Amino acid sequence: MACLLFDKIVFGPLKSRRLGKSLGVNLLPSNKKICTFNCVYCECGWTHPNASSLQAHYKFEDVISALEFRLHELSVNKEEIDSITFAGNGEPTLHPDFEAIVNKICVLRKKYFPEAKISVLSNASTLDKPSVVRALKRTDNPILKLDTCSEEIFELINKPLVNISISQIMKNIIASDISHVVIQTMFLRGSYNQISIDNTTEKEVALWLNMLLLIQPRSVMIYSLDRETPAHGLKKVSLEELELIAKKVRAIGIDAKAY
Repeated sequence: MACLLFDKIVFGPLKSRRLGKSLGVNLLPSNKKICTFNCVYCECGWTHPNASSLQAHYKFEDVISALEFRLHELSVNKEEIDSITFAGNGEPTLHPDFEAIVNKICVLRKKYFPEAKISVLSNASTLDKPSVVRALKRTDNPILKLDTCSEEIFELINKPLVNISISQIMKNIIASDISHVVIQTMFLRGSYNQISIDNTTEKEVALWLNMLLLIQPRSVMIYSLDRETPAHGLKKVSLEELELIAKKVRAIGIDAKAY
């Protein structure tokens, strides 16, 4: 498959299904994905087994310089943006200066686009770090991945590359006490390496709904496959089925939207 890797720090703005006109910020190397997961559906492709030995993270100064240049350019051209979004080639919170970058971007946002939101797309695997939690609390949209609540499906879909369980991730989400947290869930089915994968079963959805009750997120984003995946044999879940799941979330008093 052709991996979708971003070759620069700032990209877009792009039209996002969930965030509107989004200006992306990639803190990670341009040559390979760096992540704590190896998700079967990731548009960036498989995580390199020796990611730590590859090109270093972009420096704090380079990130801020690139972003301010682009924000100034957009402002001069009177182009509006809805979100400044940490995304890119892997898990953004792995950057050693993540908190400092978030703090500075909050200042730049206020200067150039005070109405824009600051969003982070994270897999929630680094919430054991106080600096990451502090940074996420400063953002408008701390969007955390929770594709499943069962260890078996977690290993099949997210394929963690660090010593962490989904139960620990869920405990960390609750302990982080991020009052405005948003949960994002990728629903899919199919198979990989001749092993069946399905997080849409009644049992899986019931476990997930119970965890949402404990987390009490501000909202839930439900979506399915939209681009080519590194694993073959995966199937997209229809919008109609996603909407049925979203209705179950709303029934327990939590806002949800299917994409």
